[in-house]
Amino acid sequence: MWVRNRYTGPGGGLYTGPGGGLYTGPGGGAYTGPDGGLYTGPGGGLYTGPGGGLYTGPGGGLYTGPGGGLYTGPGGGLYTGPGGGLYTGPGGGLYTGPDSSPYMSNIPPLEVFLKELEKRNLHHYANIIKKHLH
Repeated sequence: MWVRNRYTGPGGGLYTGPGGGLYTGPGGGAYTGPDGGLYTGPGGGLYTGPGGGLYTGPGGGLYTGPGGGLYTGPGGGLYTGPGGGLYTGPGGGLYTGPDSSPYMSNIPPLEVFLKELEKRNLHHYANIIKKHLH
């Protein structure tokens, strides 16, 4: 799990330094090695198996059921309410401010996730996200 909000400062989802969602170093949200947000192996954001950011089963980033990255209900990646991936307030995936309890997700960085959705012809979901980004 990595920080996946839209804050560019320290600890934010768009921060490129240690602890940031776009950090390319070990354990970072944009790291291509083990436990990284762009890792294709187990535990990675680009992993298609259980627990992965591109997994279509329970807990996966491409799961449309409760708790999934494509779930539109409470706790889901496409939920616009508190705690959701598309929520703009504190704790939400689109929050742009510092957050003591930031939104966390197992998906790869959002721009990469969008590309993966398009690649899989999941345009409907990609469009929902894009609509909220602008």
